[in-house]
Amino acid sequence: MDAKEVVSKILAEANTEADSIKADAEQKVRAQKEQFDAKMDRFKKESDAKAEKAAEEARQQQLAAARMDIKKQKSQAKAQLLNDVFEKALDELVAMPDDRYKDLMTKLMIKAAQTGDEEVIIGKDEKRIDENLVKNVNRQLGSDKKGSLKLASERADIKGGFILSRGKINVNASAQVLIEQAREELDIDIASELFED
Repeated sequence: MDAKEVVSKILAEANTEADSIKADAEQKVRAQKEQFDAKMDRFKKESDAKAEKAAEEARQQQLAAARMDIKKQKSQAKAQLLNDVFEKALDELVAMPDDRYKDLMTKLMIKAAQTGDEEVIIGKDEKRIDENLVKNVNRQLGSDKKGSLKLASERADIKGGFILSRGKINVNASAQVLIEQAREELDIDIASELFED
């Protein structure tokens, strides 16, 4: 074998070895690329799932806030409507026909009298609660009450109704207080509706 053949043989073996090394390297690169692609695919799926979950949570929070806002607006509208209704109710109570108004005030006074010797304080503009009404109430008071209510000379700043006073104890049966008591009961209902699920 001459030198040329030896060199050719060495070159052929080297080329075969190089091809084998190159094939191994390409195989390793393909395997690493497949692993990398699989990891990237898992990462993308996890990222998409996290992003979708975060978006869903944000949507749920926005929906909850919107529902609460709608309830709040509804409650405010009801409150405004109630304001109007109670203002009208107060006006209608004060503008009630004399016979119905006097009948109502008589019943309220009988119910509100604790001892039967209180003073009846009326509003500055009150004309329908008078001595005759107070005398009528005194006649109707039960046997456990004195029946000596008297109309006070002082007047209060109230619109309709009366205040029964005995010493430091006052029972306020003015139209404003009666309407306000009814309103407080409804306001509790509105508040519970606002915060229900």
